[in-house]
Amino acid sequence: MDQQRGLIYGQQQGLRFALLLDGSGGAREIGWDGIRAWHPAQGVLWVHLERDDEYAARWLRDESGLDAVLCDALLAEESRPRVQETNGGLQVVMRGVNRDPDNNVLDLVPIHIWGNEQRLISLRDKDHYLHALRDIRESLATRRGPVRAGHLFTKIARKVIKGIEPVLDQLEDEVDDLDHEIEQCDVKESRSTLSLLRRRAISLRRYMAPQREALFRMQGADVEWLKPRDRQRMRDLTDKVLRSVETLDALRDRTTILHEDLTTLVTEQIAQTSNRLTALAAVLLPPSLVAGLLGANVAGIPGHDTPWAFAVICGITAFMLVAEVWLLRKLKWF
Repeated sequence: MDQQRGLIYGQQQGLRFALLLDGSGGAREIGWDGIRAWHPAQGVLWVHLERDDEYAARWLRDESGLDAVLCDALLAEESRPRVQETNGGLQVVMRGVNRDPDNNVLDLVPIHIWGNEQRLISLRDKDHYLHALRDIRESLATRRGPVRAGHLFTKIARKVIKGIEPVLDQLEDEVDDLDHEIEQCDVKESRSTLSLLRRRAISLRRYMAPQREALFRMQGADVEWLKPRDRQRMRDLTDKVLRSVETLDALRDRTTILHEDLTTLVTEQIAQTSNRLTALAAVLLPPSLVAGLLGANVAGIPGHDTPWAFAVICGITAFMLVAEVWLLRKLKWF
């Protein structure tokens, strides 16, 4: 059992929480006994379960009244966003932001949902934390929450999509910072950061694109309990997800360009270093040749018997070095 902002979760095995909507924006907490005693006349029931808990899975299969195929779909490991109509209800898989309070890790995790006009059942894994659902529960606690099943369904979808927006903003800011500092930053560290950003953008797009298609199918679903206003909200969410996908595409392209810029920068640094070494070798080559000739162990070496011959040779060598440096600078080798 854990508690966040005064809300208690996981008091009973396999059950994160269960709420009975009062139709006025509020809700009443119930447990397994209340779930088993519920009937549609009491109001819309929202049950949130731990998908990987055996007790929750057993209740879903044996007591929920859902057929075996639908139960298998809700409990499956498959987490690609999708929507399927099932006898007046909707079975939905979406991806929301998981923020682990212990290590602040951000990623997209699945939430499995089935709902109809009287009841909504959602499932997520034990070690996942979905702020979207917590926010809705807080709004119900203050009597500002959804009043019917269609409203609850669309509000879950809206909160899930809204939770992804800060992640995209953070990615954009990190790419902007890297773009502005690319010429002054450490190349090795920048390439590592860039690879991480690119992988995150690709991973997010992998789930955002099918999530857009899922929302599009939800707004056109043939169920009466999704009212015109609910469908309009779905259309707005679909447009928002489309913009998010376009943002991820742009981020992927920008990281590709930045990677090419870093590669070009490394190539230029290597070429510049090679030019300097070549120029240094060119400067030292003539003095080395002179030293080699004068060091030959043969008769007739100039200045062999002259005391000041060494000083003259040093002066000539220094003059040659200065002249070569001037020439190489004029040729823009330095």
